[in-house]
Amino acid sequence: MIWWHAVLIAVAGVWAGMINTVVGSGTLVTFPVLVALGYPPVTATTSNAIGLAPGSISGAIGYRHELGGQWRNLLVFTPASLVGAIGGTILLLSLPPDAFETVVPFLIGLAVVLVLIQPRVSTWVLARREKRATDRGESGGRGAGGTVLLVALIFLIGVYGGYFTAAQGVMLMAVMGMLMTESLQRLNGIKNVLAAVVNVVAGAVYAFVAPISWAAVALLAVGSVVGGLLGARIGRKLSPKALRAVIVTIGLAAMIQLLLR
Repeated sequence: MIWWHAVLIAVAGVWAGMINTVVGSGTLVTFPVLVALGYPPVTATTSNAIGLAPGSISGAIGYRHELGGQWRNLLVFTPASLVGAIGGTILLLSLPPDAFETVVPFLIGLAVVLVLIQPRVSTWVLARREKRATDRGESGGRGAGGTVLLVALIFLIGVYGGYFTAAQGVMLMAVMGMLMTESLQRLNGIKNVLAAVVNVVAGAVYAFVAPISWAAVALLAVGSVVGGLLGARIGRKLSPKALRAVIVTIGLAAMIQLLLR
């Protein structure tokens, strides 16, 4: 591996780890970088999933204070993410590589759209949650029907995350925000744990049965751990617009590059 390739991958890992902790969609940084450096899309996806898993864990640990009192929710949601991630890895490994290369530009496009509309969704979710709390006198939690729907949606997001991880955090924040009445920071803590579960499960499967670049994995892992810790400590102070602009720019560039391959 050329030295500047290694530096670029490591820096992308730091940035992705920070973005994943604060916003989500760090894969839209690392995946295009790996593809641009010549890695096949499937190898880029599997190496990315393994490499970013440690950063997901460090980000979840960084949000441990926001997770206070959330263990019951995590006991309900975590199995859904775990099983969904297994389903997503089965899809990736079962379908022909050509199928992945065909669909991934559209998945990136979906992720970019989700990142763009996330502020509007967050504003709508916050207003809706406040109205529900006022009307029903709620301070947190969800109804029984909401629990079933939420678990089902978390499972589907886990499938998506096991197949292609980009923007799973944005998806999780959207569905939890609509169906729960916790603060956004506490939801972000849950999101980081569930994303870590998906990345760890998918990475564990890929490590044994998928094409992997272990050099890229090592660089991404170190970078994402540093980025996850930075995201938990100082990422909240960074401009969300700046982070979002970087994600969208890189995502669009990756989509165009893959469509022109």
